This record gives sequence, C-alpha cells and structure tokens, in this order.
Amino acid sequence: MNKFDIVPSYNSIEEIDRDLRFFPCDPKTASTLSSDQVETYNREGYLTAINIFDAQQAAELRGYFDQLLSTVMAAGEDSYSISTAHLKYNRVYDLLKHPDIVSHVKDLLGEHVVGWGSHFFCKMPHDGKAVSWHQDASYWPLTPSRTATVWLAIDDADQENACMRFIPGSHSHGQLAWRESEDNENNVLNQTVENALDYGAPVDNVLKAGQMSIHNDLLLHGSNANDSDRRRCGLTLRYCAADVHAYMDWNQKGVVVAGEADPRLWPGAARPDN
Repeated sequence: MNKFDIVPSYNSIEEIDRDLRFFPCDPKTASTLSSDQVETYNREGYLTAINIFDAQQAAELRGYFDQLLSTVMAAGEDSYSISTAHLKYNRVYDLLKHPDIVSHVKDLLGEHVVGWGSHFFCKMPHDGKAVSWHQDASYWPLTPSRTATVWLAIDDADQENACMRFIPGSHSHGQLAWRESEDNENNVLNQTVENALDYGAPVDNVLKAGQMSIHNDLLLHGSNANDSDRRRCGLTLRYCAADVHAYMDWNQKGVVVAGEADPRLWPGAARPDN
C-alpha cells in the first residue's frame, strides 16, 4: 500500500503491522534545541527541565486547570478523565499548537509535525494511584514510532509528590514485552513491563510548574503513588511526524502544528468553541 492511500480500518491494535523502533534525530538540523540536547535525546530518550512559562504564566495556567478540574469532578468524573482535551477545550488546543513548545518538538520530529493527543495526568494527594513501568508506543495504533510526548508541569513535580520517572536509554531496545497490570498495582493505566529495571536505573523527572520534559514513545517510564499532601498535575501533549500512519480513527484527533500533512492521513481537527 502506498503511504498516501486511504488509511485502512482495523478493529484492534494487534492487527496492525507497526514499526516500533527508535529513529535518531539529526543534531545538525536543530534550531531551538542545541546539538548537545538532540544528542542527549538520542542517547537517553528524553530531555527535561525546559523552561516554557514563567511563574506568573504558570500560575495563570494552574488557575485554568483548577477551574476545569472542579467542573469535571462536579460532573462525576475523576482527576484522570480529562483526555483528548484539545478536542474539547480551545485553551488546550492552543497549548498543543504553542509555538515555543512546537519549536522544540520540531527539532526531534522534523519540519512537518502533527499534534494528536492531550491528557491531564493529575494525581491528587494520597490518591493511591501509581503508573507502572510502560512504553507509550505499546498503547498506540501508530506506525512508525516517530512520536514524542511533552509533559508540561501544571504543578511542581518532585520525588515527594510522585514525579514521573524515566529509565535512560531504554528506548533503544524497541518494543518490550508487557503484561496486563494486576489490581494490586493500582495502575492508572493497564500495562506493566515487569523487568523494566533490567534496562537501567530510574531517574526522577523533577520539574517546576511551567517547565516541560519531552520523552520518546519507546522510553520506559512510570511514577509512584502520590503519598504527599500536594497535588501533582501535568498536561501531556503528544506529537508525531506528519508521515506517521494513525489507525482506528486516531488520525481524526490530529492537528497540524508545523509544516503540512497529507489530509488523507491527517484530515485536521478543528479548534473547539469552548
């Protein structure tokens, strides 16, 4: 099939022949990131503590999320339920397209980029929920795996309130075996890579509100339960190169954030009114 043929239908991710391997980025083409940062991303699978919003802007963004969370929880949802938010809330749509964020992502994915995902991961104080070691790519009906996630800190995130943790270099091993998570893991998600620590020692992704990290879709990551008295919220913004195929109607979520994309692959989601 030519890559610009109509995207075929699949009923499950298991039916899709996916190319799940790491595609190194070219340090020579970077314009926002330094060549050293791109080389670090290639080697470690992530970048962290990138300043995007100052303290005043971060406080304003936190106020927006506080109001959104209050509305959602009043409607009977929980703090993890605000997903695909860019299709529902124009403020999140605009964050997905934010030029300062996108300029960093372009240096890792190329000139033509699609933003396709947005999810608030909000751990309330003492909520008991962890995120088991996993690779994002195992969840997604996308191929090839030229995808990166921005984790934008809404609150300060540190060891005390269960910041995200990475296993550096684990993205270089391709897709790893996983199992369904067990009930006693209290996993926010449903996959667990059981032997994750065989691939290296974890590092904490400590961020101040308004900073972001970027990690590859094959990087092993997770987080502990938040046993502190402080909330820990981050907004994940998902991006891919525009020549990536998205199946099971996931291409309907896509927004062209840089360059262009063939509309037969990515039709382009509209900015919501709310």
